Order: sequence, then C-alpha cells, then structure tokens
Amino acid sequence: MCNVNLFITWDVTPEIIEGWKTPNYYGLLFVTGLMVGYFVIKRMFKREGVHDKYLDQLVLYVVIATIVGARLGHVLFYGPYWDVYQGDMLIREGYFSNPLSILKVWEGGLASHGGAIALLIALWLYSRHLVKLPILWVLDRIVAPFAIAACFIRMGNLMNSEIVGGPTDVSWAFSFPHYYNSETYRYDDTPRHPAQLYEAISYIFIFAFLMFLFWKKKLYQKRGVLFGTFLILLFGARFIIEYVKLGQTDRDAELAINTGQILSIPFVVAGILILWRGLKKERVETDTDHLKVVEEKAKK
Repeated sequence: MCNVNLFITWDVTPEIIEGWKTPNYYGLLFVTGLMVGYFVIKRMFKREGVHDKYLDQLVLYVVIATIVGARLGHVLFYGPYWDVYQGDMLIREGYFSNPLSILKVWEGGLASHGGAIALLIALWLYSRHLVKLPILWVLDRIVAPFAIAACFIRMGNLMNSEIVGGPTDVSWAFSFPHYYNSETYRYDDTPRHPAQLYEAISYIFIFAFLMFLFWKKKLYQKRGVLFGTFLILLFGARFIIEYVKLGQTDRDAELAINTGQILSIPFVVAGILILWRGLKKERVETDTDHLKVVEEKAKK
C-alpha cells in the first residue's frame, strides 16, 4: 500500500472494492468516527447517571448537524460555486451550477468550521428544549467525542488524497499519485506535507487531554472549561497546520492568512473568553439531579 524511500508514496485508491465508488474508505472512517464518539459520550453519561434516552436524542441532533453543517460550510466557504473548465473540458462541477452535487457527501468535502457552527445551533436547541440545562453542560460533554470523530474524518481525507499540504523535502513527505491538482488540472505526485495526518494526530492528543480533564480532574463541574479548552486547542491547531496546507480557494493565494485561518480566529478568541469565565466559576455537581426531576415530571 505504501512504499518508503526518500518520501512515502501514498498509492491508495478511495474505493474499498476496486471499480466500485461505494463503499469507500472515507465513508467507512466517517461512520467509524461517529460510532467511537457515541461510545465515548455514552460512558460519560453513564458515569453521571444520565438516562439513555437523552443520549439517543443527542446523537440524532449531532449527526444531522455535523453532516449538514460541515457540507454546507464546505460549499459556502470553499466552493467552487460554478463549473470549472479547462478550455472546453469540464474539470470540476460547481455547487451552484449543479445543486444536486451538494448532496454527494460520500465524495468528500466537509468543513469543520461549518460543522461547528451547525453543531452549536443544534446543541442550543437540544439543551433548551430537551434537557433544559445550560448549553455549556452539553458542550462540555460533546467536545471530546467530537475531537476523536474529527480524527477519523481526517484519516478519511488521507484515504481520498485530499486536503493535502504544500510541497516539501522533509523525510516524512507524502507523494499522492491520486491527488488531482485543481490549479494545474492534472494529477500531481509532488512530495507534500501530509496535512491530513498532522490534523488527525493533533485531534488524538486533544481528545486524550480533554478526557484527562473530564475523568481525572472532573473539570466538567466548571461549566465552559472543557468547551473553551477544546476551541483553543482544536482551532489553534487548525490555524498552525494551515501554514503547510494548500489554499482551498482561489483567493487564498492573495491573502496573508488563508480562509481556514480566518475562520479559526473567532473560535480561538471565543474559547479563551469561555475558558477564562469557566475557571472563575464554582464547581457545579447537581446537573444530573435536574434531569431526574425533568424525567419524573414527564412520567406524570
């Protein structure tokens, strides 16, 4: 699958079965990430004595928001909006020219910033109308599962040979024979930074650190600390890694920082403010008691 010489040749096709577009590795890893995230948060809820029905409802909100938000985020932030031609040859379909292509999630093209925005909206609805707890209660418990799911999704990007880094001569560079360069309109096997792998590894460390804060330090008792930490670490990592990634829009080459970095800054700033406020608060240990009261009322 991979040959190591002066660099690593990542000669992997996206399809699991040769000649079949589906099933593919991206879809498999995406679903695996969601399943792993589900089992992580299930253990969190079990530790706090939260009824399974709240978990099932949460999963529904999270899955729909993540897929819809991340897809629309990619379409709106990165495009292309209209068909791309080389001469008379169609190189790439535009999302606005062919609206049905927006539905082709299995082909890749998900933006974490769009997913994060949609997830915030969905979790606000969940916290307000179902568990009737402050949204930070939910956010503090969803961030670690989100980080590990994001790791699997980035591995899916690696299998698709997409979201690649810029050219480099480092010994761990990856050559992607199946990477199609939209600037040169040809397949490009130039050794590059494996930016997808950088992100996946950073998300593993973020997941491990958040789990440590949850299980060992019990910082979920300080509302906002886990969520604020997550925003700082994940989008801070995104900002740094973007320096070795290829720009995903035509305007990125004209900017001092690219679109991904611009979108990351507000999340990092918000994370700092939320963490600062959370550290000043007293520990809260009675959240699950409220859920028991809500459940008793529902039975009457």
